Order: sequence, then structure tokens, then C-alpha cells
Amino acid sequence: MNRLACFISAIFLAGCAATALKTPIKPALQLFETLPDAEEKKILRGFLSKTQLTEDTSFAWYAANGKFLKANEALAASIAAKASQVELVLFVGTWCHDSQQLLPKYFKTLEAANFPPEKLTIIGVDRSKTTIGNLHKIFGITNIPTLIVMQDGKELGRIVEYGTSGQVDKALASLISSAK
Repeated sequence: MNRLACFISAIFLAGCAATALKTPIKPALQLFETLPDAEEKKILRGFLSKTQLTEDTSFAWYAANGKFLKANEALAASIAAKASQVELVLFVGTWCHDSQQLLPKYFKTLEAANFPPEKLTIIGVDRSKTTIGNLHKIFGITNIPTLIVMQDGKELGRIVEYGTSGQVDKALASLISSAK
């Protein structure tokens, strides 16, 4: 698990450098792959950026599904209070209808909380729910989307698909609030 934490830290640092420079940096190493798909325009598998999901015209579902969403300000404030203490790992499928419904909700909630983008790692899976480096096995991913809240390299909890209540923003705020 330590090698994985180092690898993810390197990804976060690269994101921080790009943010600090205010200019996009094209990485020397591509950490994702684009897979053709008969049902969707394409599937992204590997480490993804929010921009890839929100601005790529192949993923028009993002804008359509997020058009009328508003973040719950009280939940966002709760998340903001402990945002510096946690990291989030989000497994998604660009082909998955649950991911397409929930990604806009997650992103709007995190934006409202001013959650640091470098503390969110997004990992795309293919239709078999596998990803590069067997991260799906390391994290025990069986359903997507799965959002994992971590603190100091340890899992605090996770939200699988719509969670137990169907209110992923509330579940996320509760998990982050449990950080010490």
C-alpha cells in the first residue's frame, strides 16, 4: 500500500505544480488510455482529470446531468471544515449511467466546499471494472462509482453507487466529518 500512496502522491504533486503555474502541463507519461466502445463514443481508463470529464464533448452527459443541480451549502460547509485532513479517491466509468448521474453531484458539492482539486484522484474503469495497475483490486472495487475517503493513507469509509440513503452529498459530508 505504501507504493500506491507514493504513486498517488506523485499524481497530486503534479496537479499542484500545474495549479501553481496556472498553465496546463502535458505530462510526459500518459496515465490513462482511451478505449473505443460500441455503445459510447469512448471510454477513459486510468487516472483522469475533472477537466477531461467536464469539457470533452464525448461526455455531453456531464453538462446535461449537472444543469439544474445545486450544492447543499450546509453540507458543503461541513466538508470544507475538514477538507484539508482527507483525500478522496473516486472510481468511475465514463460509460456507466450511475457515474454519469453522480459525477456532477460530487463535483458541484466539492466545488461549493472549495475542496482542493489536488486532493481528489479520479480513476476511470472499463466495462469490466478494471483499471491500470490493478488499482481496482487494491481498493476492492466491485461497483461504480465508488468514492473512498482516506486520511493518512487509511480508508475512513466509502460510498458505493448511491450509498445507503441515495444522498451522496450527505454521505460524503458525514464521512469527511469523521476525520480526526
